[in-house]
Amino acid sequence: TLALGGLISAPAGAQIDSAAADGSVFGVIEAFLLPDEACELGAGWERIIFDWSQHQPTGPEDWHTLNVDDRWLKAANACNREVVAVVKETPAWATDGLPGPGVPRGLYLPVDDPNNLWASFMRRTAAYYSSRGVRRFIIWNEPDIEAGVQGYEFEGSLEDYAQLLRVAYLAAKQGNPAAEIHLAGTTYWHDVNVGRRLYVDRLLEHLSADPEAAEHDFYFDVLTLHIYFRSETVYTITHEMRAVLERYGMGDKSIWIGETNASPNLDPQWPVERPNWQITLDQQAAYLLQAAALGLAAGADHIGVYKFYDWTLQPGEESFGLLRADGSRRPAFATWQMVTRRLNGITAAALARTERASVVRLTHSDGRETWVAWARGAEPAQIRIGATDDKAQLLDQYGNIMVAHPLADVYDLAVPGAVCNERDGCPVGGMTTLLVQPAGAARVEEITPAGVIPLTFQ
Repeated sequence: TLALGGLISAPAGAQIDSAAADGSVFGVIEAFLLPDEACELGAGWERIIFDWSQHQPTGPEDWHTLNVDDRWLKAANACNREVVAVVKETPAWATDGLPGPGVPRGLYLPVDDPNNLWASFMRRTAAYYSSRGVRRFIIWNEPDIEAGVQGYEFEGSLEDYAQLLRVAYLAAKQGNPAAEIHLAGTTYWHDVNVGRRLYVDRLLEHLSADPEAAEHDFYFDVLTLHIYFRSETVYTITHEMRAVLERYGMGDKSIWIGETNASPNLDPQWPVERPNWQITLDQQAAYLLQAAALGLAAGADHIGVYKFYDWTLQPGEESFGLLRADGSRRPAFATWQMVTRRLNGITAAALARTERASVVRLTHSDGRETWVAWARGAEPAQIRIGATDDKAQLLDQYGNIMVAHPLADVYDLAVPGAVCNERDGCPVGGMTTLLVQPAGAARVEEITPAGVIPLTFQ
């Protein structure tokens, strides 16, 4: 529901404004299986696994591309959706280690040596897919997860991953000079929970020590993050990673939040038993909107939901999708559709927080300003925003729109408290409200029983 201390007229037509800016910033993981629904969602990019072991299952002369079907790439291109490749899975013939996570054989040979099997594959991959619209390559996935832990995908050391990255960068640029190389997404918490320096911090330190790294832009173009469940960590982690980049003189690098979500185990149509992270459908939707706003405020360039469609799950298995395994839509589908269409064209983004509330101010290139507000904890909050016009659009977290008129030149937004519990605390802020009006010098305050708290944006 939308609560406002002002005058509200009837709902303003369609749920989503189709004339809003394109969705290039916001993406999803694996949209290809349902291309019509993906187009309707409006995502600007999707990530697809480019499996080396399926491209070349028996030897270097193989070249099987059905695991990345050309029809998927054409459908994405027809809908203005960029395909981003995550390249991983070493074939058994190409490693002395475990098939899949094993370090490629010949990795430390010169990039032009045919026995550097990884270099040959990346060069060919970048060249082959350049004409098919694929130029972004994420090099592996979550190498910070150690052996014996769920999600383990890379057998090598940090130094081996640095070499994997170095070779991929040099070889891919040979295959397509316009190729862009993304660092693997990392989990952050696998280091933090054991008191270890962040994998990315240690990796950038290692790359900085390479005397040839600077002339090759340190062998990567984009830093990738994976952030889940607790919405405020989207801002904290992204902000921290920006500081790490700047510490090593790499502050010009882009940051992509390649995966984010709060999977809803309390979905009545797909219940999942787990000891923590008790997340409802409304919380999933609130999380995604908050993650989008917080990510932009912290300096992320692109943000993607893991994932689009839970197409391989058995009942009771962990489910993240905007679409369930039966193809039905979760409410978060409407939320991400609104995000892709309404939160683009951002020229500035800033966060203000009080003890009870968060507000993100988003300035658009077309002269609009969007205020995204929610309660941080169980207590509801009241946010007062100065009016810059005689009317504004008020939206809930699903994109339902009303036209609002100010009272005494202000809008008072009543944002409900978050859902909290003893184990998780308040992982996701409360149901989220957006106010859209022309940009201007609007004052923003929290109204509390104890008085007025001015909000300062960072």
